[in-house]
Amino acid sequence: MRTTSSITVGRAAELGLLGSALAAARQRAGRAVFLLGEAGIGKSRLAGECANQAYGAGLPVLRGRGSSTLTVTPFRPLIEALSSRFRAAGTPTDPELDPYRPALARLVPEWRSTTSGAAGYPETVVELAEALLRLLAVLGRDQGCVLLLEDLHDTDAETVAVLEYLVDNLAGLPVLLVATLRAEPGPALDLVRAAERRRAAAVAELRPLTPADVRAMAAAILESEVAEVPAAVLEQLAGRGDGCPYLVEELLADMLASGALHRAGGRWEVAGGLGTAVPSTIVRSWGRRIEELDPPVRELLVTAATLGSRFSVTTVQLITGYDDRTLFSHLRSASEANVIVPDGADPDRYAFRHTLTADAVTATLAPAERAAVARRAARAILRADPELGEERRQLVASLLLAGGDRAGAAVHFAEAGRRMLEAGAAGSAVVLLERAHELADDTGRAAVTEQLLPALAESGRLDRAFELVRTLPPVPAQAPPGVCSPAADRRIGLHTRLAWAAVMAERTTEATVQLAAARALTGAHPRPEQDAALVVVEGHLALLPGHGTPPLPGPDGAAAGAQPARARLAETERLARHAAEVAERSGLPVVACQAWQLLALLARERGFDDADACLERMLAVAEAHALPVWRVEALLRLGANAFMRTGDGTRLARAREAAAGLGAIVLTQTLDGLLAMNAVLRGEWRTAREIVDRCLDATARLHNLAAHRYLLLGSATLAAHLGRRREMDRELLRFKQAGGEESFLMPLRHGLCRAVGALLAEDRTRARAEMAAGLAWELEHPSVFYLAGRHGLHPLLEVLDGTWTRAEFAAATTAPAAGLAWNRQFLLFAEAVLLGREHRPDAAARTLAEARAAAAPFPLAHHLALRLAAEAALTDGWGEPVGWLRAAEEYFHAAEVRPVAAACRSLLRRAGASVAQHRGGRDAVPARLRGCGVTLREYEVFLLLADRPGNQQLARELSISPRTVEKHLASLLAKTGCPDRAALCAFAAELCAEPVAGR
Repeated sequence: MRTTSSITVGRAAELGLLGSALAAARQRAGRAVFLLGEAGIGKSRLAGECANQAYGAGLPVLRGRGSSTLTVTPFRPLIEALSSRFRAAGTPTDPELDPYRPALARLVPEWRSTTSGAAGYPETVVELAEALLRLLAVLGRDQGCVLLLEDLHDTDAETVAVLEYLVDNLAGLPVLLVATLRAEPGPALDLVRAAERRRAAAVAELRPLTPADVRAMAAAILESEVAEVPAAVLEQLAGRGDGCPYLVEELLADMLASGALHRAGGRWEVAGGLGTAVPSTIVRSWGRRIEELDPPVRELLVTAATLGSRFSVTTVQLITGYDDRTLFSHLRSASEANVIVPDGADPDRYAFRHTLTADAVTATLAPAERAAVARRAARAILRADPELGEERRQLVASLLLAGGDRAGAAVHFAEAGRRMLEAGAAGSAVVLLERAHELADDTGRAAVTEQLLPALAESGRLDRAFELVRTLPPVPAQAPPGVCSPAADRRIGLHTRLAWAAVMAERTTEATVQLAAARALTGAHPRPEQDAALVVVEGHLALLPGHGTPPLPGPDGAAAGAQPARARLAETERLARHAAEVAERSGLPVVACQAWQLLALLARERGFDDADACLERMLAVAEAHALPVWRVEALLRLGANAFMRTGDGTRLARAREAAAGLGAIVLTQTLDGLLAMNAVLRGEWRTAREIVDRCLDATARLHNLAAHRYLLLGSATLAAHLGRRREMDRELLRFKQAGGEESFLMPLRHGLCRAVGALLAEDRTRARAEMAAGLAWELEHPSVFYLAGRHGLHPLLEVLDGTWTRAEFAAATTAPAAGLAWNRQFLLFAEAVLLGREHRPDAAARTLAEARAAAAPFPLAHHLALRLAAEAALTDGWGEPVGWLRAAEEYFHAAEVRPVAAACRSLLRRAGASVAQHRGGRDAVPARLRGCGVTLREYEVFLLLADRPGNQQLARELSISPRTVEKHLASLLAKTGCPDRAALCAFAAELCAEPVAGR
């Protein structure tokens, strides 16, 4: 006879919610559903029903549960969930997961041996969560998938952090997250309530079953009709079961086991009384069952229950001292009594039949006895295993805490946290060290704090770190030169580490405070290695915005302004070089990498050869000391330099491969942003669009603000270089909303984006105004981007306008940035224009040929500069302007940049040359306008009306006369039926907003 119900009763609303959520996930409308309720209320049963529906529909289901083994094992439910899927189906091999495998190796054991970066890159919880999100999206790509996690109240804080990220980012993905938990205070419940408040998840709170539901459940268990079940039994179950399905099942099982309810003559009968003293919990019931077992079996179960609802057989053996034969005999007896069951596929793991079962077993003991059992278990483990692995150390700490030894528990929690930090698990280390900090007494708390601070810094919790460091008791500064007490030594290292974290987060005030604290402890004569570490952090701090020294170049090309603080920069470079030498001699490879990175930033002011030499040294140190993150940092900067020097992005692409192979998701996104912008400059529109579309949402989810802003600017620049002003404005609005106008990307916004967009609209006045705005911004915020225009496009525009003399131009060409490929092309075109203006036609023609060769990697810039230089050549009478204009007109006509193509045709007419009409372009006119008889030329006017320009502006942009504009407008009004110009402009804006194939 079964003692569990074959049907789910009283949960129609919850089943409906799960069913609709499952259907939505299959339609790529992912969401999270949390099932909340007390133990035994039926959460697991509902989750199981959902899993069965998913299995039936062919959806992958990944199942895991929180651990109640009194230990913090990072991501255990997620590891279990993925293992449950991959054991049967194998690990996915999709190439799109390649950048995420190193991070996912933390959750997928099969990938740990094949992923070089798995042990080398300390990914953040957010990066791991993004990787998991990508994996789930791949698994559910065909028809959806379900991630089912139970007992979240027993899970670790890192898993909760991952789930918080998943909950907020499931929309639009084929993933259903179903999780169960009790309404117990803690991080998991906080997550659920917060998600419910912001409507990011559905929460179903399970209520007790009604008496009618209890009757239906009892009938299902007894495989009978409700009317066949004795009324006394139904009354007892409804009255004493509290509407809890698990209690109903246990009460009914007791009736059957005791013979009080039995089947005779095909009918259910009650023998004697059912009793009226049955409690509303099952403690007494389980107490009776435990008492019926042999004493050694009872002892084993009490010991196991002290370890939690799930336990390790090996650990129980350590505590009890049983040999294998005796141990497994007792386990078999407990299993046959239906008290424990095997826990999944791991032969070392058992679990109590239900969480309430373990609670009931320990509840049979008096509090003092429970504490004594916990202390005895802790001592036994320590005797048998003095070294203590990670899980056992946490178990000992939890047992000592249960036994009342808070200080002893703090020691073991702190040691477990320290080891986790060494292994790169900063998030788990914080959980354990925070627990140790709370439990430690006054004498031990400072030591725990010193261990906790670097864990907080590495996990990104800087506010908590800066708050906590202020609570540390003072330590004396070193007195004799070069002599430092161990306490002061540790404290100096802590302040230095926190200062570096603050610099990386651009928190200049906190960085300054931490550096000052460290310097106060080192005194006037710090040890060389301490001074080297501090000098490097101070040097990087000096380059941050608003810290008094012009910021120098980062991987995206930022460079120092020309004025302020040359002497300070020279001194910073001298100190950094000395620090690099000291760090390498003293065996401090991370400090050495930081120093060479700083030196590369400073060296760019002299030239890129020096900068690359510093980066090559940084790369060598990183490779020699197996520092994979620093290796990728060096490759990133070398790749950025190589592109700027030659226009070739090969090294950048290789750096991106290295970052992806390492699982360095944030660095990979930074490189994606650089590759997208580089694709724009090279005219590789599809590649740029694909990178932006693939990466933009991910950078937002990861709060990788720097990469997100850069990608948004790349998207706006892409639109500008395609001559799509309205699209550019939309993307720049998104850039502004992301805080881009408060960032150091503004020179690029003005010069590389808006100025080029203005030139493609044939508005040179606006282009020069944008360039001037960018230069003015740089004067106020001494930062410039090497490719933003100062060293290339700006000199060309000034030469074309006649505002620069030969001397001014010559001065601009002496800067190291003048030799960069993007800038050099414009400078050569400007040189050709000057030579032509100086009546040196042969030299001008030769220089323009050189400019065209230099511009080969950048087709749009090449043809735009060709159009500009051809006009000057036509005026000054040198070179072959007709041929250049034909090449430019053909390019811009194909690119659908009509203003420049029209200007080229106008200049050809001025030169007396024939002009191709491109009659085939009639197909570009939308069908609804072609049907009205609108011509291609009228359509060019119509497109520009979306921005409501005046006739003079239309004439200027299309290189036609205002009278011709008036004729086209009159024709458009007649053909479209619009009553006036305002209506015609509104119609144009409406049509321009519609998607156009291929655009």
